[in-house]
Amino acid sequence: MSTTQLKRVPASRSTVAKKYAMAVSGLIMVGYLVLHMYGNLKALQSPEAFNDYAHHLRTIGEPILPHTGLLWIVRVVLLAAVLIHAYCAISLWRRNKKAAGFTGGLGAKRYHSKQNRTGIQRSYASFTMRWGGVTIALFIVFHILNLTTNDIHPGGASDEPYEKLHNSFQYFWVLLSYTVAMIAVGFHLWHGFWSALQTLGQNRSSTRIESNANTAAIVIAAVITIGFLVPPFSIYFFGLGG
Repeated sequence: MSTTQLKRVPASRSTVAKKYAMAVSGLIMVGYLVLHMYGNLKALQSPEAFNDYAHHLRTIGEPILPHTGLLWIVRVVLLAAVLIHAYCAISLWRRNKKAAGFTGGLGAKRYHSKQNRTGIQRSYASFTMRWGGVTIALFIVFHILNLTTNDIHPGGASDEPYEKLHNSFQYFWVLLSYTVAMIAVGFHLWHGFWSALQTLGQNRSSTRIESNANTAAIVIAAVITIGFLVPPFSIYFFGLGG
């Protein structure tokens, strides 16, 4: 019997398990983004419609649930999904880097291509996944402080949801930061949604270009990105609700 024994890795820490966790948590966030985008588009209807929507989010489930009860359940689930997604992403990235030989300051090249001469071929979306994730994380913090807790209020503080939205997007730097973040979200969704479907066995095409999952990922990314950008652009350039 060999004295060398292979170290068993718990199933919960395996690469496959982490990829599944990333896929499921990512799809939870996609679902949230679709619903959040729908709510934001209420601003195009009228300030009253947007305020009513924001109010109903806090009263759904009453009296079975306390005031804002369902909203807090959604927040907890979403926070758990974000933390799981980030943990798995960092863990898999470090594992892939180690497997490729990028340890101790030494690098190993997998293969070369015209697309990426440094040795690892990847799409532009996958190349920006890491920094796109950081950009999105920083924006989420700003977004919460701006439109949820009202700690950052460029155009003045307000208790009215639409007024907070309108006051903020009168400033170009707020619009610009929001646009950059939404573009990062779009690229993240493009690669992430395709990758999630592939992990869950829904992508059976031989190449990414031929994959229906890739088409679906592009459509989802485009719809969500544009849907989020329409209200702030309408406020800044066309004076929506002003």
